[in-house]
Amino acid sequence: MFDADLINAARTSKAWPFQEAQRLAKRYPGGKPDGAPVLFETGYGPSGLPHIGTFQEVLRTTLVRKAYEIVAADKHGNPAPTRLVAFSDDMDGLRKVPDNVPNKAMLAENLHKPLSRIPDPFEKFESFAAHNNAMLRDFLDRFGFDYEFVASSSQYNSGAFDDALRGVLRNNQAILDIMLPTLRAERAATYAPIMPISPTTGHVLQVPVEVVDADAGIVRFTDEDGAVIEQSALGGMSKLQWKVDFAMRWVALGVDYEMYGKDLTDTGVQSGKIARVLGGNKPEGLIYELFLDANGEKISKSKGNGLTIEEWLTYGSEESLGHYIYANPKSAKQLHVGVIPRAVDEYWQFRASIPEQPVDKQLGNPAWNLLRVKDESGAQPPVGAGDTLPVTYGLLLNLVGVLGAEADRDQVWSYLGNYVEDARPESHPDLDVLVGKALAYNHDFVAPTLVKRAPAANEAAALRALDARLAEVPADMSAEDLQTIVYEIGKVEAFGFESLRDWFKAQYETLLGSAQGPRMGSFIALYGVENSRKLIAEALAR
Repeated sequence: MFDADLINAARTSKAWPFQEAQRLAKRYPGGKPDGAPVLFETGYGPSGLPHIGTFQEVLRTTLVRKAYEIVAADKHGNPAPTRLVAFSDDMDGLRKVPDNVPNKAMLAENLHKPLSRIPDPFEKFESFAAHNNAMLRDFLDRFGFDYEFVASSSQYNSGAFDDALRGVLRNNQAILDIMLPTLRAERAATYAPIMPISPTTGHVLQVPVEVVDADAGIVRFTDEDGAVIEQSALGGMSKLQWKVDFAMRWVALGVDYEMYGKDLTDTGVQSGKIARVLGGNKPEGLIYELFLDANGEKISKSKGNGLTIEEWLTYGSEESLGHYIYANPKSAKQLHVGVIPRAVDEYWQFRASIPEQPVDKQLGNPAWNLLRVKDESGAQPPVGAGDTLPVTYGLLLNLVGVLGAEADRDQVWSYLGNYVEDARPESHPDLDVLVGKALAYNHDFVAPTLVKRAPAANEAAALRALDARLAEVPADMSAEDLQTIVYEIGKVEAFGFESLRDWFKAQYETLLGSAQGPRMGSFIALYGVENSRKLIAEALAR
């Protein structure tokens, strides 16, 4: 149950999930008829391995769903009823062999067959689609999403879509009138809203189709061998064209909200028109920008050029992934391993600030929204708000970088004892998770490229001065006091630094081998005064 202040703030919030929820609430001012839950849907094409672009759609939709439950809460503060369906279009025909899978020759032999009727190249599941669907569901389950998984193949094959397919057949010409003007002449010549499945090859056919009996579901077409075939389009014997399928699904399932990428903008327009022809309405939804790889190119499932879910979770936390996805859905963002460390630290900064924020600011806090993905209690603030890490991920990476590629978890924790009270993994489980990820990140990306340059003459003089000051301080001096010493040396005119930034950069490049780094007072406290002096000696020896 939500309190009145939260509900009122949600109904006027400018945070994007609540803006979407407010728009959706106008669709049903008094709630959905008969108290039915509002249906949110996300779509997935299992032609390649799932990637973060797939996951982000489920997360962002869930954020809107959670916001809607507050915005449309009843007068007693009870959440508005909702459902989320994760839909897999696994009746689609395989158009090309993905680059990042084994047994490519086998897949090539099965081109144009429905994904759910092609053997699994990984030889683990009953079909290629089942393998990719399982990967998607596994991650959604690990993250704790509340969703219902629906496969296109089960809906087509069981006859659940048969009534909707009859509606498409009855409105065949009206749908052609919508679609043909949008197609090139060559494509229009063979286009039909419904794609029959060949009884001889099992291929999903892109051929002209004549509707023989819409109510009975009978169609006529020319098969690949030239034979004229008359058969049912029902019970898994056909598949709708993508834009028609999108619309049919909205109507058949009663979808109220679905977001999709900018590359599907035209699909949304045409599918909306088709949905109206079929007697339904286009759902509300957000058109989001696409993720780009490190080279600024669109991420492709078949190319495998984006980060996989597993790769992000090797080097960053689940929460950091959610944080990166949350921000600015209408702005394109590059997605590569280099963005992970900042995402980790930003998430924890936002999480720590929740208890001090007024309610309206909390609603725009990414961590507040992400915590509510799993928190069903309606607590305000959500469980976990205000938690902090004793060491930032960036500082942890700097420590691991200095320890080297062969550093292990126990070694890192021994150094954390200089900085963290009760420095044991069981006392700081979230930090322990990040220790493992920092070791992996350093081993794979930092250590192979780490180069510590020799200091210039003025930099060497400043480092000698820093070493002399560190020789006089107690081993347990606070990070803030150590930072003050670093500042004081950087301000000495004789060392010739134009700005403190130049002094900090000199320390990063000569002591840590990095162009960027932490507050050096924090690093010295964490690494230890004597160990830091050894780093200075090594730099001066170069």
